[in-house]
Amino acid sequence: MASDRSSGDFGSKLRAARERRGVTLRQIANATKIAVAVLEALERNDISRLPGGIFGRAFVRSYAVEVGLDPEETIRDFMVQFPHDSVTVGHPTSEQIDDHDALESDRRTASTFIRLIAVSLPLAAILIYLGASGRLSSRAREPQAAPAPTPTPSPTPEPVVMATPPAIAEADPSQLAVALVARRPCWVQAFVDGQKRIERTLAKGDQEAFDVRRELVLTTGDAEALTWTINGADAKSLGSVGERVTARVNPANFKTFLPAR
Repeated sequence: MASDRSSGDFGSKLRAARERRGVTLRQIANATKIAVAVLEALERNDISRLPGGIFGRAFVRSYAVEVGLDPEETIRDFMVQFPHDSVTVGHPTSEQIDDHDALESDRRTASTFIRLIAVSLPLAAILIYLGASGRLSSRAREPQAAPAPTPTPSPTPEPVVMATPPAIAEADPSQLAVALVARRPCWVQAFVDGQKRIERTLAKGDQEAFDVRRELVLTTGDAEALTWTINGADAKSLGSVGERVTARVNPANFKTFLPAR
């Protein structure tokens, strides 16, 4: 009869494999982009630091590959020792998700307001300068009470042209082209215009692309593992390593997901 597993078997097995391999936790963290603190907790059988369900198993798989263990066998051992926690730990409640979405919405609104102020101040300074120099267009000035001392008309000022980054030159397009690329294994769910398009774990290098008319609701279990573009322009990182994030992208707010130019 096989002996019962002790509570330290799984973490001890990982640590022993790492030591046989002669690698440090820092080297594994650099290779997998998983925080050292999370790896240390895994070796202590403390899976409270792991994301829940399939995300936690993806972390275990990445660790196993780095220390030369069979990934599938290691995941089976993980699920045998933690049959309940390995499925439920780390999953946020629906209220937490709603709160996170509301916080993200407020953050995007504040960011848009700040950008509008940043654009308006230089434009106001230019208009004040032109007004003080007498270079405003005659249509924008009040009629003069007395004729000009000379018959030579004031030259018409050249129009002020504000440079617009080419990647976001089009305002509120009717359709967005969104592309995803996985840096490492990560779980992704995407609803496009109300229809579920994907819900699976992307392997490293996997790509997905969507044409969005109304709204894209994108959720990932490891925000830093996913890179994406909107209409060909690189978008900002969705978050940090192991962070679960939901982003709502539509033609009215997509610029808030692009880096400031």
